[in-house]
Amino acid sequence: MSSQNRTTRLTSLDIRGRKGGEPLVALTAYTAPMARIVDEVAEITLVGDSLGMVVYGLDSTVPVTLEMMSLHGQAVTRATTRSLVVIDMPFGSYEESREQAFRNAARLLKETGAGAVKLEGSLRMAETVRFLVERGVPVMGHVGLTPQAVNTLGGYKAQGRSKAEWPAIIADAMAIADAGAFSLVVEAVAEPLAAEITGRIAIPTIGIGASAICDGQVLVLDDMLGLTGRVPKFVKAYGDLAGQAREAVQTYAAEVRSRQFPGEQHVYALKAE
Repeated sequence: MSSQNRTTRLTSLDIRGRKGGEPLVALTAYTAPMARIVDEVAEITLVGDSLGMVVYGLDSTVPVTLEMMSLHGQAVTRATTRSLVVIDMPFGSYEESREQAFRNAARLLKETGAGAVKLEGSLRMAETVRFLVERGVPVMGHVGLTPQAVNTLGGYKAQGRSKAEWPAIIADAMAIADAGAFSLVVEAVAEPLAAEITGRIAIPTIGIGASAICDGQVLVLDDMLGLTGRVPKFVKAYGDLAGQAREAVQTYAAEVRSRQFPGEQHVYALKAE
């Protein structure tokens, strides 16, 4: 296939240029089959560290490792052709120093072929974001509810529901944007605060449990497909794949026990001599 026939993959600059335009569609994907589906419609495919809970059954994202992110990132990047693949930097892989962050971000980009990394953090991470961007690493920021900080936040609680909390969260968002991030995830914050942040910063905001005024939206794919059971308030169920899978498995089990499966069309006959 010639290079002229290949689909051009979106870049971080393309995403940054969508500020104030048609809303951006972003979804998580952790496996090649799901990534192919997401890639058909989304501008951003996020390999989120939420895979720790969704795929591995962990209680939080904190135990997720670089190795996990790299392996899933490789699968997702191989399966996509048009969306920007963004890969989460897991807890403990970037907070210690700017140099640690660059070393691990470079590893993820090299091993996965992703086009950007995402890291959680407030004003204190702005220096790290700037350090990465200046060295060729596109960064998506993340403010509001930051799941990697669940142990200090005291659980998965919505942020900014009191106006007294607003100045700190707005300062976080502005610092990350000013540091050179190309977009910013705003998670589980009061709707008016998300709108305020979107109006104040020059890069696209990607809402999750935030506001329709954000420049785009992201959901965990497995949540919106009904695969994960109990989900946050801000998730809308667009399917019930768990129910369909349960029904299919029950039908399969019944047919095995009654010897209806495999049928004639599922087995191999002898070749004619």
